[in-house]
Amino acid sequence: MEAVILSGMARRVLDELLRNPYRTIELRSARNVLAIEEALNEALKLFLTYDPFEDVSAGTEGLLAELLEAKEIDTRVPWEESDEREITVCRAKVRLIGLGRVVEVERRDGILVARVRELFPHEMSMG
Repeated sequence: MEAVILSGMARRVLDELLRNPYRTIELRSARNVLAIEEALNEALKLFLTYDPFEDVSAGTEGLLAELLEAKEIDTRVPWEESDEREITVCRAKVRLIGLGRVVEVERRDGILVARVRELFPHEMSMG
C-alpha cells in the first residue's frame, strides 16, 4: 500500500496510538504538515515513524494509520521564544490500521511517500 510518511514522531505518540486506535496528533514540523496536505489531496494512508526524515529508508518500521480529518491552526508565538511571530500547527485525527515496514521510498516535493507492507505483531522489531 502507498502511504505518506510522518517522520520524527515522539515515541509517546506511537505508544498511545497502539493503546487507543483513535488519536488526534498535533504536528508542527513543516514537512509533516505538508505530508498531511498530500495525504488529504491524494487520499493516501499515513505511515508514522520515530526515525528522523533523513533516516527513513527501506526497512524502516512504524505504524500505518488512516487520516480521518485534519485542520491547520495559525498560532501566535511570544516574541521572546522565537524569531517568528506565528507558526502553523496541524491537528490530524487518525485511526490505527496496523504495523508496517517501508519497502520503497520516493521523495515528492519535500515529502516522503512510500510503499509499505503491513506487518504482523511478531514481525515488528521496533521497541
